[in-house]
Amino acid sequence: MRTLISSAFISLDGVVDSPGGEPGYRNSGWTFKDIEFVPEAFEIKGREQEEAGAMLLGRTSYQAFSQVWPDMADFARYKTLPKYVVSTTLTDDDLVSNWGETTILRSLDEVAALKETEGGPIIVHGSAALNQALSDAGLVDRYHLLVFPLLLGAGKRLFSTTDKDAQKLKLVEHEVYSNGLQKQVLDVVR
Repeated sequence: MRTLISSAFISLDGVVDSPGGEPGYRNSGWTFKDIEFVPEAFEIKGREQEEAGAMLLGRTSYQAFSQVWPDMADFARYKTLPKYVVSTTLTDDDLVSNWGETTILRSLDEVAALKETEGGPIIVHGSAALNQALSDAGLVDRYHLLVFPLLLGAGKRLFSTTDKDAQKLKLVEHEVYSNGLQKQVLDVVR
């Protein structure tokens, strides 16, 4: 069984909305505004690319990332990985041709079936609504969080507000950086 890893830049109050400067959100670009860049805090992002066996995205994140990441040297490894997009509306004609193998999945049942296949970990970037649905369905195995020392208030959140039983997490790796960022790697306890 493959490990499904949710990777996120997240504010202290749980917001994951528009960390890289995407338009339409009041605090867009919060990961680099007024936060000193400390390269070692982002080591985990390179490790994710090397260890991942596939990438899983929601439709909105796919449409944003597929316009930029295929031509970025920082994300070159992702070009060679199989990508899966969870969407009920995308068609094969909506997929970009310069980012390698991409498959559309129509349901969380198909994600669960993907986890049963052979291969390395499946990494999820962005995709707030998908992350909430995956978590609520018990499909996330691990979280890679870079927690920023910010309170953003409104915005898309990593975790849903669904009324459910407590879900225990085990901290397996952590570090605090000089700029206040915290790396937290947490396994979901089953």
